[in-house]
Order: sequence, then structure tokens, then C-alpha cells
Amino acid sequence: MDDRHQQILALARLQGRVQVEDLAGEFGVSAQTIRKDLNDLCHRGQLVRVHGGAEFPSGIENVEYEARRLIASSEKGAIGRAVAKLIPDNASLFINIGTTTEAVGNALIGHAGLMVITNNINVANTLRVHRECEVVIAGGVVRGSDGGIVGEAAVDFIKQFKVDYAVIGASAIDDDGALLDFDFREVKVAQAIIANARHVICAADSTKFERTAPVRIAHMRQISTFVTDRCTSGSVRTICEDHDVELIETAA
Repeated sequence: MDDRHQQILALARLQGRVQVEDLAGEFGVSAQTIRKDLNDLCHRGQLVRVHGGAEFPSGIENVEYEARRLIASSEKGAIGRAVAKLIPDNASLFINIGTTTEAVGNALIGHAGLMVITNNINVANTLRVHRECEVVIAGGVVRGSDGGIVGEAAVDFIKQFKVDYAVIGASAIDDDGALLDFDFREVKVAQAIIANARHVICAADSTKFERTAPVRIAHMRQISTFVTDRCTSGSVRTICEDHDVELIETAA
């Protein structure tokens, strides 16, 4: 399997579905080349062809997401509780997609008077049953892999608000302070969230320092508070100090 095939599979695994035109732009090749790639992957049973693209076989993407929930689960729980302590009652906030941000949503149960705007169906389901919390959910394309809502409609929806806090996650954190993800559609939503919040909190466990991803969300200097179990990158720690980013380490 060539490198592009591996990258297409990785994207499909994370997003649930990939589109020909998106992939052609991503890899700088023709739509015809991408169609051939998808046909080859489908022939091997690794993807299933759908109109305009291909998707991961039914159910596999959900297994992948459940597996991600188990990675550093206790650390994510501690991060979620630490973030929740930063959010006062009667605040408005964004919460975006991710297993760590879902831990924040779980930890917010019991807060009073919150208005939570989210593109994360799992967070909405957690908080919607609590009368003290008003949940507003973005419109757009629902990603089968994790229940995230992505796309231009979600971006336009987010831009209608200006909130007190934003809670965002990241798939990877680079030593130069870049916050990274895999899905450029999700990144567009995260960037809109950052631009429309007064105080931005990044919640990410230390395994994110060991990973890489191709799409830039933002830089650490754009964040108000960084909550992690342990900051294992000396350069990121320095960036936080130099740019007055509050660093909270739950394992410290």
C-alpha cells in the first residue's frame, strides 16, 4: 500500500467518510487519481464506496472512537474536572469535538445557569437532561466516527455567538506550540470557536505531545489556559510562560 493510500485510510478512520474533491485538494492530485485510490481501497475491503467518496465500513469508526475514549481515560477525567472548576455558574461557553472535551462536559454536571453551545452530539446528550443547563447544538454534517458536527453550516452557526469561555481539544501538540488536528472541516469550526470566545481553554492530555497531525488549529499563544495532566514539552512550557498562558497540570 502506498503512502497516499495509508493517509486516505487514516482520514477515513477519523472522519467516517472522505470526499473525492476534498482529497484531491488535500493531496494536490486529480479527482480521477483519487477515484482510482478509493476504488483500490474498496476492492481490498478497507473502504466502502459511496456517492462522491468512500466511508469506513459500518461500525468500525465507532469502535475506533470508543477505543480513543479509553486512552488516558483517568487523565482525561482529571482534566475535565480541572476545566470545570474554571467555569463559573451562569456562564456561556463553547465545547468542541473530542474525548477530552467530553470529559469536561461530564464534569460540568451540577453547574447552574450554563448556556453550552456545542458541535459535539455526545456533550449535548450528556448535558441536555439537566434543567440548569441550556444546550444549543450547531447544525451541519454529522460525522459518523464521533458524533461531531462539521462543515460550513456549523462554522456559520458558531459565528452568531460571543461567549465567555471556549473549551477546545487537539489531536496533537507540536513542540513549536501548534495545536493540530486531522480533519480540516473540524479545524474550521474550532477556529471559529476560538475567534468568538473571551477566554479559550485548551484541554489535552500528555499523549498529544507524542502525536502529529497535518492541519493547524491555532497556536498556543492564542489560548488563555492550557489544562493537561503533564506538560512534557519544555518548549511548550516556555511558550506558555512567554505568552501569559496559564498552565494547569493535574498530575503535578
